Amino acid sequence: MSPVYDCRDESQLLSGMRHARQAIGRGELVVLPTDTVYGIAADAFNARAVAGLLEAKGRGRQQPPPVLVPGVATLRALVAEIPPAVDDLVREFWPGGLTIVLPAQPSLSWDLGDTHGTVAVRMPAQKLTLELLEETGPLAVSSANLTGRPAAVDIDSARDMLRDSVAAYLDAGPSETGVASTIIDATTLVGGAEPQVRVLREGAISRDRLRAVLGDLLEPDPVDEGPTPSASAAASSDAAPIADATPDAEAPGP
Repeated sequence: MSPVYDCRDESQLLSGMRHARQAIGRGELVVLPTDTVYGIAADAFNARAVAGLLEAKGRGRQQPPPVLVPGVATLRALVAEIPPAVDDLVREFWPGGLTIVLPAQPSLSWDLGDTHGTVAVRMPAQKLTLELLEETGPLAVSSANLTGRPAAVDIDSARDMLRDSVAAYLDAGPSETGVASTIIDATTLVGGAEPQVRVLREGAISRDRLRAVLGDLLEPDPVDEGPTPSASAAASSDAAPIADATPDAEAPGP
């Protein structure tokens, strides 16, 4: 069975971080904590590793993972443009539970799956994971669970589902909130005819908090007439981006 490192113990933390860095460098998978739920991570620029992540979860290329970054500088390197409204959101909610879908930087050489030219990006509010990201660079990270099962909020749940498909497990105790990030689609803010931010999955950041920053740029609250396709996607415990700039039927991200 793949090793578990209790990162609340200083000696295990050092060993775990070293093992995790080495595993990522070899194109292997690592389970790590975030401020929302546990995630399964791979080098975002290693297509084989990303394919392994999708296989471990039991999902296909049409369900690409989001990318975790250590800060705004990395966001700027990954996306084509950061609109002023997204700058405002980042200042207000990062690091934290907001995943933002934007057009990807077209010069990047990577393969996250069928993204249709977009990327979903988040900076987590988790010190251990931010330190790892500073050393590894951007990581493709999906919730640490098998597709169709609840996202793991502790290391035992993740290990029970993912077992030896992962090279190392970094344990930081139970997730702080256990609520997955909110995912928004801000792609139309980049050259769109009708700029508007859509909520693809409601989670850690409420619509009210988003509206306090975005005002009329946020889509109107949904009318209670039964779930729309995007609402159904957002409701999935394993929801993520990014087909046609929207999340697929089971969007991922922590």
